[in-house]
Amino acid sequence: MTISHHATDETLLRYAAGTLATGPRIVVEAHLAGCPACRARVVEFEALGGTVLEETQPTPLSASMLADTLARIDAEEAVAEPGPARKAAEIDRIPLPDALRGCEIGRWRWIGPGMHMSRVGVPHDPDANLILLKVGPGRALPDHGHVGAEFTYIVSGSYTDRLGQFRQGDLAEVDEDVEHQPIVDPGGECICLAAMEGRMRFNSFIGRLLQPIFGI
Repeated sequence: MTISHHATDETLLRYAAGTLATGPRIVVEAHLAGCPACRARVVEFEALGGTVLEETQPTPLSASMLADTLARIDAEEAVAEPGPARKAAEIDRIPLPDALRGCEIGRWRWIGPGMHMSRVGVPHDPDANLILLKVGPGRALPDHGHVGAEFTYIVSGSYTDRLGQFRQGDLAEVDEDVEHQPIVDPGGECICLAAMEGRMRFNSFIGRLLQPIFGI
């Protein structure tokens, strides 16, 4: 698998610092699993963060800080470990990235000719805006922009837009400055995992009609 499109340094820094929202973090984790270059950058940023912490003067903590921290850790472990094993994520027998383990994968629902969407539920963050898209060969998503950033990981297949061709393993990052219309390449459907920090902004009348169906 050849990866041509990577996460930005800003995104990897936010990931390493733990400040990336849940949906984008899961999408970035899917990309990191197959991208040694981005994994190496995360290690660099984590080391940088450790150095900064070592050089920072300590500040006094409240008397309840330790107890509060331990309570939060216990709560997170209770959510992260619901049972003896976490089932691998799949939809219609299609394997999905390990980053989606433990998530609730919804059924495909029709959103337009040749296009289907599945809502992904994240147990520890119900408000995470995370979806799977399945688009048939030669089909084009409505021309659109974004309010906030969008992160898209290509699970299978490929598509092309004004930014280039995106294939399996690639990560696409776009923000409010980008207007584009992804078109799936011939030869097979394309499945993508996408997360948004805002919402899509459709430019066409048809796109605006579809907005309630997308729900994003």
